[in-house]
Amino acid sequence: MSRACLSMSNKELDRLEVVQRTLDRRLTQLEGATTLRISLRQMERLCRSYRDKGAEGLVSVRRGRPSNRQLSEEFKREVLELVATRYADFGPTLAGEKLAEVHDRHMSRETLRKWMVESGLWVPRKLRRRVQQPRRRRPCLGELIQIDGSDHAWFEDRGQQPRYTLLVYIDDATSRLMELRFVPSESTFSYFEATRSYLKQHGKPVAFYSDKATTFRPAASRGKIATGTTQFGRALSELNVDIICANTPAAKGRVERANSTLQDRLVKELRLRGISTPEHGNAYLPEYMADHNRRFAREPLSPRDAHRPLLPTENLDRIFTHQVERKLSRQLTLHYHRDLYLVHPTAENRLLGGRRCQIYEWEDGRVELVHDGRSLPYKLHHRDAQIDQAEIVSNKRLGAALAFAQKRQQARDEERLASPKVTLREKKHIQERRSATGNAG
Repeated sequence: MSRACLSMSNKELDRLEVVQRTLDRRLTQLEGATTLRISLRQMERLCRSYRDKGAEGLVSVRRGRPSNRQLSEEFKREVLELVATRYADFGPTLAGEKLAEVHDRHMSRETLRKWMVESGLWVPRKLRRRVQQPRRRRPCLGELIQIDGSDHAWFEDRGQQPRYTLLVYIDDATSRLMELRFVPSESTFSYFEATRSYLKQHGKPVAFYSDKATTFRPAASRGKIATGTTQFGRALSELNVDIICANTPAAKGRVERANSTLQDRLVKELRLRGISTPEHGNAYLPEYMADHNRRFAREPLSPRDAHRPLLPTENLDRIFTHQVERKLSRQLTLHYHRDLYLVHPTAENRLLGGRRCQIYEWEDGRVELVHDGRSLPYKLHHRDAQIDQAEIVSNKRLGAALAFAQKRQQARDEERLASPKVTLREKKHIQERRSATGNAG
């Protein structure tokens, strides 16, 4: 093979083969031009150049020379100076748009990207990839418990709804599954229920490690830093348990990998046993966890168990409730969830006007008012259930007015059931109330 062939590009080698076949009369010049997708005149020139100079005649004479459309060095320096002084934190696409709109400097996006990379003004994405260093396991059982919810078709096509969420609690030191629970969705009360079960079985860990969902971390609005605490965080604080939010999914990789394993193995085990409801699934989960831990758990580096026992004063039934503060009016009333609560005006309660009290709400909708550790008896006054007095003129119209009120209340229920702002728990209470009163239709 000649030295010219060694310096030829793949495209030029393809041309050489076609030209040789053309000169050997195995192809016509028209067929050769069609094969190379060039004009007939260009094919004639290539054949003539090959006869005169050999393979070197097919090598491009422009190789190694600058392009005729190359932008000048002065233009390049001017553009990079503008980018460095005014658009240092801009990406190539946005910087190119501003250079064209504001400074009338036009070049392709890729040219600007190349210039910015060469001058150090832009780092390519592949070089910005953050390396996730492996984190050592915690030494003790119960020191760090990773928690997450895995939304998946756990019961495949056998369930009443296509997907459920599995709450997963896994120990960082041993990779042991500590708690599993099927729930309709990731909600505060779902985590309350699963965490209560965990604490009763194992005790209090040092910390839970979660993602940045709003159940664990207050949502930031309008670019502000999130402040305060969530109901789940408040409950853990009362139990002297910390909650730590991971910055990335990879940071809590043990529970993420456990989710992948569960979505494979657990789904098949449920299928083999014909389990199709979350109730039967939750009854089977302890058996599955024991088998899973026997196969995949490992021994901790330290034999010490970091779990702490629950204190006698820690009432989980009270702690795992939705808690808010409200101020009692001088008339001993307060508003909560569109309802008016009238505290019984006993001699002791009359002194509480203007004081703040605590509201405890359970998942079933039960509400308790507490002040200074004392439960306050009250009467509930539904604002939406009252009938305007102007509608009742006489006894003859009373039936029609009540029927109209019921239709209006049903319409309000339908509106709240369709609203995305109403929680699943509140929608469940509305449906249960309608079923109990026979107003589901």
